[in-house]
Parts: sequence; structure tokens; C-alpha cells
Amino acid sequence: MAAQLYTLREHLKTPEDIASTLKKVKEIGYNAVQVSGVGPIDNQALKELADREGLTICATHIGYGDLTERLDEVIAKHKLWGCQYVGLGGLPGDYRKSAEGYSEFAKIASDIGRKLKAEGLTFIYHNHSFEFAKFGAKTGMDILFDETDPAAVDFELDVYWVQAGGADPADWIRKVNGRMKVVHLKDMAVMGDREQRFAEVGEGNMNFTRILEACREIGVEWGAVEQDQTYGRDPFESLAISFNHLRRMGVDA
Repeated sequence: MAAQLYTLREHLKTPEDIASTLKKVKEIGYNAVQVSGVGPIDNQALKELADREGLTICATHIGYGDLTERLDEVIAKHKLWGCQYVGLGGLPGDYRKSAEGYSEFAKIASDIGRKLKAEGLTFIYHNHSFEFAKFGAKTGMDILFDETDPAAVDFELDVYWVQAGGADPADWIRKVNGRMKVVHLKDMAVMGDREQRFAEVGEGNMNFTRILEACREIGVEWGAVEQDQTYGRDPFESLAISFNHLRRMGVDA
């Protein structure tokens, strides 16, 4: 299991904060992190802090501008960190408006993915719910799946956002078989006023038995636990609750 550091973004603003936060993440029981939402820190310094705590940097989220304009730096950073999975956290807004936009992005993503693959790295795309908007018979997510180069673009399904988009997370996990080694694990709670909230894994309404079965079937390597908001609860506590539930569900630390 990995902790998606975006969950702890308010505790990652300085190198001192980052050091303290990584120590707490390890104390919870996590053995890996996904780097996202981290404040300014030297790449080597971050690697040393992660190594000191025995934490693998298993994946990242990288800004679209860095992927399109500073890819050499992205590659060097991931090689330094020993991190194979280079993630994009979401589709830039200009491409979300039409099927043509999704098709155009699929070509760009494939080109980025081929360049990363040539360096021994893997491009992974992280969804939200908007990709499940339909354009005729196909959703945006269908277009990305069908039109990206399967040898160059993998997925990092966020099971909460798949559910929020009206799709079945387990079905989509099986659909991307062979193209996903990192998954985002988060739960959805439905409140009395019908509000949907991010929840600790195992505390919400989603069927994690089916989700985890599907992940095991396709050979997912890293389950990155993320909670975008914790609604007044300490985010370290939220990550611990999710960790403990997942361990009881048979997920390795």
C-alpha cells in the first residue's frame, strides 16, 4: 500500500514538514508514497528523506506543463527516485469539451508515453468523474482507452471518481487489465442530505470486496490510498483508518 501524499498536502509545505510527515506515514504502516501536493524541496533531499524512512516512491502526479515542456527533467527526477510510474492527475480543461478534444489528448498522451517508455518509465493517467460524460455513444474515458497507444499509456483508476461518474469501478479495473499497475483507493459516503463525501476506505458505501478482487485479478502492484478531504478529521488519522481496514481486507502493507 502507498499513501497518496496529496491527502497530507497541508503538512508538506516545507522540507521540515515533509520530513515529519514521511516519518508519520511510515509509523502508520505504509511502505510507499505517491508524490503529489509536496511543497518546494530538492529532488535529492526528498529521495534521502524517503530512503531514511524506508518508503518507496512508487508513483507521482506531474503537472501537464512539465510533461509537455520539461520532460527531460521529469525523466531525470523519476530515475533519481527509482520511480517507474509517471502520473498525470487530470485532463487539462481545454480537452474536456468534446470527443475531438479527448482524441487530440489521446495522441499527445501517447507521444509522452512513448518517450517515457524509451527511458524505462510508464505514463499513467488518473481519472476524475468528468471523463464519464458521454459524447454520442462513447464516454470521454472510452475514447482515452480506445485511442491511446496501449503500449505507451497506462491508467491509474481512481475508484471513487469512477463511481461518481456513474460507472462500475470493478468493471473498469478489469477493462484496463494489462494497462494498470497503480490504483487510487478511496471510499464514498452518502450523507442524509444525499451529499456524496470522500470517506476512509471501509467507512463508506463502495463495494471494496469487488474492487479488491478485481485489482488482484489484473495484478495491480500499488494501491495508493487517497482522501481529498477529511472533513475536520486529522488526515493522518484518516490514512490510518483506511490502512487498517485494507489490511483486514487482506491487502499487503
